[in-house]
Amino acid sequence: MTKYLIKAKVEVNGVVEKHDIIGAIFGQTEGLLGEQFDLRALQDKGRIGRIQVNTRTYNGKTVGEIIIPSNLDRIETALIAAMIESVERVGPYNAKIQVVDIIDVRMEKIKRIVERAKEILRTWSRTKSPDLKEILLEIQQAMKTPEPIKYGPENLPAGPDVERSDTVILVEGRADVINLLRYGITNTIALGGARKVPETIANLAKRKKIIAFLDGDHGGDLILKEILRSIKVDKIARAPPGKEVEELTGREIKEALSKAIPTKKFLEELIAAGSKEAQYLLQVQERLSRQTPPVQQAKKQVTKAAVVEEKPKEKEEKKEKVEKEKAKTEVKHVEEVISIPKQIKNDIKSLLGTLEAILYTKDWKPIKRIPVRDLVNVLDEMDERTVYAIVFDGIVTQRLVEKAGAKKVKLLIGAKIGKINEKPQDIIILTFNDLL
Repeated sequence: MTKYLIKAKVEVNGVVEKHDIIGAIFGQTEGLLGEQFDLRALQDKGRIGRIQVNTRTYNGKTVGEIIIPSNLDRIETALIAAMIESVERVGPYNAKIQVVDIIDVRMEKIKRIVERAKEILRTWSRTKSPDLKEILLEIQQAMKTPEPIKYGPENLPAGPDVERSDTVILVEGRADVINLLRYGITNTIALGGARKVPETIANLAKRKKIIAFLDGDHGGDLILKEILRSIKVDKIARAPPGKEVEELTGREIKEALSKAIPTKKFLEELIAAGSKEAQYLLQVQERLSRQTPPVQQAKKQVTKAAVVEEKPKEKEEKKEKVEKEKAKTEVKHVEEVISIPKQIKNDIKSLLGTLEAILYTKDWKPIKRIPVRDLVNVLDEMDERTVYAIVFDGIVTQRLVEKAGAKKVKLLIGAKIGKINEKPQDIIILTFNDLL
């Protein structure tokens, strides 16, 4: 079933046909955000429906409406909507596409169901004369959406029992918290749309057990990696593939949480499948676990503190040992980051939202700034070892990694990392979050 309908208006400074507009949309968005958001591939997979265009002409111009059905999640649908606005020409004529609305088809269906329920109740009351007020009150109470509280300085959406519970369920957004509250799960808190893990959640992770419960899509994969890089996570639960936590039924939520996997086991399975990033994440989690003792252990330490004291020399030896272990786990990941000049952070900030890339020499002098969609073609025309690093506002794809490897590029820094099956050993891949 279609989740959303993207509606946009189009204006072309010339007379064109419907198929010209559709062709321009496919042609000018191809490869813009990588293979993951290629419209043809999304149509083949059933994630994007048939594009409909209705047009009329007047005064030598063509105007009309574009409708695109989407089965993607909200974030991905919004990205597709923004992407089609980048179309600037249809044939030889200048054109402008502007998204005017994104309709949630499911909400429209719910509205029709509610209206039909009211009609049925009115008919029923005339035939059987039940207590109509009582029925309406019962429906209102059943449909009433529980409201989450605001927790911490960031006012994060949360259930009322976050502070009282020893275990906290960490989800992505406010709608996920509401859905869990609907089924009586009150020890939950949301990231609240933050790009980095909020300080409030970092503090909770130091004194409580954390279960990360995330959407079963690629967006959930990216958020999980960011969480594992930042805080201690005890278990990981995922919604079924392609589903979001906010749309799960009570049975699906219970089943997903019952199948939550200990973080160490989850990462070890990825390592066995060949994931090098999972190896680093496991090292981070082990370090965070050493720094953050479980709730039960913390309580025991408080009671023993009055009678057991470490000698100064023992404390120093233990501290030195921890520092050495910490250095071993971190040096491999950060040694290349340390060599990146400070001005690159400013370059990254200037790239945000531009869909552009900057190519650098080995001494970090900019070679050129180009659109991300032209990146592979420009690399193809350059000699080996000309480009040392690439910083770009886009997704690191398998195709780009292969091309960069062929041209002996040392460092790729992108907004996000897509699905990478094979990576040359001498290429380092980072994201903006690693540096900002």
